Amino acid sequence: MPEGDTLYRTAAALRPHFVGRRIVSASARQPGPRADRLIGATIESIESRGKQLLIRFDSGLELRTHLGMHGSWHRYAPGERWLRPAARARIALEVAGAVAVCFDAPTVELFDARAEAVHPVLAALGPDLMAGPFGEDQVAEIVRRLRASERASLTIAEALVDQNALAGVGNVYKSEVLFVERVHPFACVADLGDGVLRTLILSSRRMLLANLEGGARVTTEPGLAPRRREGRLWVYGRADRPCRRCGSVVLGRNHGRLNRRTFWCPHCQPDSTQERPG
Repeated sequence: MPEGDTLYRTAAALRPHFVGRRIVSASARQPGPRADRLIGATIESIESRGKQLLIRFDSGLELRTHLGMHGSWHRYAPGERWLRPAARARIALEVAGAVAVCFDAPTVELFDARAEAVHPVLAALGPDLMAGPFGEDQVAEIVRRLRASERASLTIAEALVDQNALAGVGNVYKSEVLFVERVHPFACVADLGDGVLRTLILSSRRMLLANLEGGARVTTEPGLAPRRREGRLWVYGRADRPCRRCGSVVLGRNHGRLNRRTFWCPHCQPDSTQERPG
């Protein structure tokens, strides 16, 4: 599932092969952007911002993709067979020696880079947890956004994946961070102190940064995670299985406006009040 760490690694993997190189061929599935506008342009930068991947061109255009639940970027040599059907490709960019293909992304947008500061999605994003420098100002800004009236009644599980409050956390890290910090996922944001919010912000950042080198995502303690995939996460995807910390049965449920799924241990993350419906 693509989260902030996935996009960070994707940008880092594409950069050496595409930045500074001229687009010799470009195509996009329609309806979609006019990829032919990019032919002849040189890629100036590739970066992630939370869950967004941004590619900027010297022509003044900018490409934004959001991978949603199932999207991904692939890199191929020219003429190499793609691992997914061409019908699933949203956009393909070719430079000398390399082809970048974005598959299955729900969002592929080409726009004037000068409009980035007022872009309805990008301008609203909260601080990027993987960006540097990241210090007290960024933490305070995220706390301020979490305290905003539109989030006061949200559960903390919903608020942590609100990209307009903090950018980068998705369903996996949400469940894992709340478990590690022993916070009940359905506690109301308004009921949590600033200290708890700060802890969750910094823990989210640490967990994301710990997974930027590639390989399978690991959130458990290093000595606990075996080679097999099953042992790498604390609670995510482990409903009805024993908690790795206490042995209680892990729970999972869909909730909130977006009906996203959250996993938690009722013993390690006790609810100090009555559980609030999603």
